[in-house]
Amino acid sequence: MTFEHVLVVGAGQMGAGIAQVVAASGRRVSLQDPYPGATERGLAAVRKSLERLDADADATLARITTVDDLVAADLMIEAVVEDPTVKADVFRRADAVLPPEAILASNTSSIPISTLAAATARPDRVIGMHFFNPVPILKLVEVIRGRETSDDTTNAIVTLSQELGKVPAQANDFPGFVSNRILMPFINEAVYALQDGVADADAIDTVAKLGFAHPMGPLALADLIGLDTCVAIMDVLHDGLGDPKYAPCPLLREHVDAGRLGRKSGRGFFTYA
Repeated sequence: MTFEHVLVVGAGQMGAGIAQVVAASGRRVSLQDPYPGATERGLAAVRKSLERLDADADATLARITTVDDLVAADLMIEAVVEDPTVKADVFRRADAVLPPEAILASNTSSIPISTLAAATARPDRVIGMHFFNPVPILKLVEVIRGRETSDDTTNAIVTLSQELGKVPAQANDFPGFVSNRILMPFINEAVYALQDGVADADAIDTVAKLGFAHPMGPLALADLIGLDTCVAIMDVLHDGLGDPKYAPCPLLREHVDAGRLGRKSGRGFFTYA
């Protein structure tokens, strides 16, 4: 499959980034988000990103069209909030709108692909396509096969990922897949270290950056991901794997309950202008 037309559902940080890399590859993109002003903000983020990368913003943006509802395309990439009910509804509606041969992909970072596939009549054509933030910069795409995902579907998405300039890594359908099954307990333990007074946030992140050669500390990374998203992923891991080690740290939930969601709210473990 060539995927000449891609529908991206969700125009937030991830959806806008996905729309950018798909459009930059020469493909036509329809960008949809039900929230008022979301697609406009998404397009503005794409332009800013392209200008920062010294890329041809006008040519790439010309390939992105905003739409009010789901439209027929060769591929849907869903990038809405990390909520299984919301995502399943998108897949249910997409299954009715997109042609039978189209592939339905999710950018979910933790929700089982088979759960989303069950909302459709084409489980063999449902797959996970997990990009990483910032999408235009980071090379990895985690490609997740559901229980019924076909070889043809997997091969098509692996090839597309490579054509987008990404490096695909295949994973099976377990809660959190590979990336977040490893990353989220690391972040959670860093929050426990902060809660227990082992060190302050700056010191914890400095240890990770200089001691582990990580480009960003775990607390700053949690702020970038969004603390509410971190809690949602930890809950999926905890519920799906049944191990108390995946339960979110109380301080993490406390920050979310207080509206300290990280960069997107201006304050998380650190404060942002």
